[in-house]
This record gives sequence, structure tokens and C-alpha cells, in this order.
Amino acid sequence: MQLATQTVKGAATMVQLTGEHPGVLKDQVASPGGTTIAGIEALEKGSFRATVMSAVTASADRAKQLAEQSKPTPNPRPPMT
Repeated sequence: MQLATQTVKGAATMVQLTGEHPGVLKDQVASPGGTTIAGIEALEKGSFRATVMSAVTASADRAKQLAEQSKPTPNPRPPMT
């Protein structure tokens, strides 16, 4: 578990600090036939990228729904004077 969390944390930090696209950073650190590219290939076979994109989209959509639900409803009656 420690290796997985540190790997994800390190990758996210690199993206934030460099501003580079994750694909560019992957190309810089993954050597052909190495351990990093083997792991990346396993993730891609499992549709990891599509799954993450779907999860982010679903979360954003749900956040919009919840924001709409929490808006106060306008009072349909004019105030009595």
C-alpha cells in the first residue's frame, strides 16, 4: 500500500510542479521494457484512463446536481403589504 500511495503522490506532485502533461512525464521516466512501462501497460489494458475520466465526469455531474438541489426555491407569492 505504501508503494502505491507514494507512486501516485509522486506522480501528482510532478504534474503540479512542472505543469507538464502526464504523458510527457511518463515518456521521460518510463524506459522501454522497464518496470514503470510494464505497470502503465497493465493499467491501460484495464481501461484505467477511461475509468478515471468517467469517475471525474460522474463526480462533476453529481456536484452540479447537488448544487442545483441546494439552491433556495423562489417564493411564488408576492409579499403581502
